[in-house]
Amino acid sequence: MDKSELLKNVGKNVQNLRQLKGLSQVDLVGKIEGNIDTTNISRIESGRTNPTIYTLYRIANALECSLEDLVKND
Repeated sequence: MDKSELLKNVGKNVQNLRQLKGLSQVDLVGKIEGNIDTTNISRIESGRTNPTIYTLYRIANALECSLEDLVKND
Protein backbone atom coordinates (compact mmCIF):
# COMPACT_ATOMS: atom_id res chain seq x y z
CA MET A 1 0.00 0.00 0.00
CA ASP A 2 1.45 3.37 -0.94
CA LYS A 3 1.19 6.57 1.08
CA SER A 4 -1.77 7.95 -0.89
CA GLU A 5 -3.78 4.75 -0.44
CA LEU A 6 -2.97 4.65 3.27
CA LEU A 7 -4.08 8.25 3.84
CA LYS A 8 -7.32 7.67 1.91
CA ASN A 9 -7.99 4.51 3.93
CA VAL A 10 -7.46 6.31 7.25
CA GLY A 11 -9.69 9.14 6.05
CA LYS A 12 -12.42 6.73 5.01
CA ASN A 13 -12.26 5.05 8.42
CA VAL A 14 -12.54 8.40 10.22
CA GLN A 15 -15.49 9.41 8.06
CA ASN A 16 -17.29 6.07 8.46
CA LEU A 17 -16.87 6.03 12.24
CA ARG A 18 -17.96 9.67 12.50
CA GLN A 19 -21.08 8.96 10.46
CA LEU A 20 -21.86 5.81 12.46
CA LYS A 21 -21.85 8.01 15.58
CA GLY A 22 -24.23 10.43 13.84
CA LEU A 23 -21.73 13.29 14.02
CA SER A 24 -21.08 16.06 11.53
CA GLN A 25 -17.52 17.25 11.02
CA VAL A 26 -18.37 20.28 13.19
CA ASP A 27 -19.69 17.99 15.93
CA LEU A 28 -16.49 15.93 15.81
CA VAL A 29 -14.31 19.04 16.07
CA GLY A 30 -16.29 20.03 19.17
CA LYS A 31 -15.50 16.68 20.81
CA ILE A 32 -11.76 16.74 20.05
CA GLU A 33 -9.46 17.95 22.80
CA GLY A 34 -7.24 20.83 21.76
CA ASN A 35 -7.20 23.08 18.75
CA ILE A 36 -8.32 21.56 15.44
CA ASP A 37 -10.54 23.02 12.76
CA THR A 38 -13.20 21.58 10.49
CA THR A 39 -11.09 22.05 7.36
CA ASN A 40 -8.41 19.83 8.88
CA ILE A 41 -10.98 17.08 9.52
CA SER A 42 -12.16 17.47 5.92
CA ARG A 43 -8.58 17.11 4.64
CA ILE A 44 -8.01 14.03 6.80
CA GLU A 45 -11.23 12.38 5.64
CA SER A 46 -10.38 12.99 1.99
CA GLY A 47 -6.81 11.71 2.40
CA ARG A 48 -5.27 15.06 1.46
CA THR A 49 -3.16 15.42 4.62
CA ASN A 50 -0.98 13.21 6.76
CA PRO A 51 -2.28 13.58 10.35
CA THR A 52 0.10 13.18 13.24
CA ILE A 53 -0.28 10.23 15.57
CA TYR A 54 -1.38 12.68 18.26
CA THR A 55 -4.15 14.04 16.01
CA LEU A 56 -5.32 10.50 15.29
CA TYR A 57 -5.22 9.75 19.02
CA ARG A 58 -7.44 12.77 19.73
CA ILE A 59 -9.85 11.78 16.94
CA ALA A 60 -10.02 8.21 18.28
CA ASN A 61 -10.83 9.52 21.76
CA ALA A 62 -13.55 11.79 20.38
CA LEU A 63 -15.05 8.90 18.41
CA GLU A 64 -14.65 6.52 21.38
CA CYS A 65 -12.70 4.02 19.31
CA SER A 66 -9.15 2.70 19.17
CA LEU A 67 -6.30 3.98 17.02
CA GLU A 68 -6.42 0.58 15.35
CA ASP A 69 -9.98 1.30 14.22
CA LEU A 70 -8.72 4.39 12.40
CA VAL A 71 -5.79 2.76 10.64
CA LYS A 72 -7.04 -0.75 9.90
CA ASN A 73 -7.29 -1.81 6.29
CA ASP A 74 -10.44 -3.82 5.60
